[in-house]
Amino acid sequence: MILSNKHAIITGGSKGIGRAIAKAFVQRGATILIVARSLSELQATQAELGSDSVSIYQADISQPLEVDNLFVEIKKKWGDKLDILINAAAIYGSKGFLEDTNVEDWLQTIMINTYGTMLMTRGALPLMKSQIKGRIINFSGGGEGSFPRFSAYATSKGAIIRFTESIAEEVKPWDITVNAIAPGPVNTSLLQEVLDAGPEIVGTDFYERSKMQQKEGGVSPEKAGELCLWLASKQSDGLTGKVLSAVWDKYEDIPQHLEEIMNSDVYNWRRIKPKDRGYEW
Repeated sequence: MILSNKHAIITGGSKGIGRAIAKAFVQRGATILIVARSLSELQATQAELGSDSVSIYQADISQPLEVDNLFVEIKKKWGDKLDILINAAAIYGSKGFLEDTNVEDWLQTIMINTYGTMLMTRGALPLMKSQIKGRIINFSGGGEGSFPRFSAYATSKGAIIRFTESIAEEVKPWDITVNAIAPGPVNTSLLQEVLDAGPEIVGTDFYERSKMQQKEGGVSPEKAGELCLWLASKQSDGLTGKVLSAVWDKYEDIPQHLEEIMNSDVYNWRRIKPKDRGYEW
């Protein structure tokens, strides 16, 4: 199996997209540790996966001490063996017009989505550097453009894109790749949050699109799992600092064009200058 003898940490792996990724990794032979805040959800996921290769750990990844303690336990359990980190934990958090939002709620979104991703990555890197190999997969969906009434979420995910690009350059000498994925509109608890908030808070257009998404089923979370499997495998060797879509990108073809991709800004987010659109001003 493609992930035999591989050890992976999956944050936010107790439900939704994270759980789909956890399931895919276990089925492909990985030994995994799922991290989340809810112990009951962790226990339910562990029971559902029903494998001795699944461990769970309750932690708030926005708290440095809790993350430090997590990696102490990892070293006790696995030694220096850590091959893959998937930073899937995220919240929508603050919603609505900026002036109406609670400042602490807005900050919490940044703390969990961005700061938590940073803390987990910071903890994982010494282990990966020690074995001169590793794969880090971040989640950037919602950070590609404007997201009115969800400014905290969009800001947190946009920051992850730049974080991914920056750390990818830092860790190249250790053969560690860092990429981000956009899973697409998946029907998770975040969708239910939008519907519960209502059009007055999230905006009529987005609310109606969300209702339609719920009705039609949305994108399967398994698509994100498939992309994470590909990024964790040898098939993605050499690809780093990029953002891939689980829905729209033909990532299986990337090895055929790897040199061109890595020497360009393909799969990156960049400022568009006038001359890029044929303007001379």
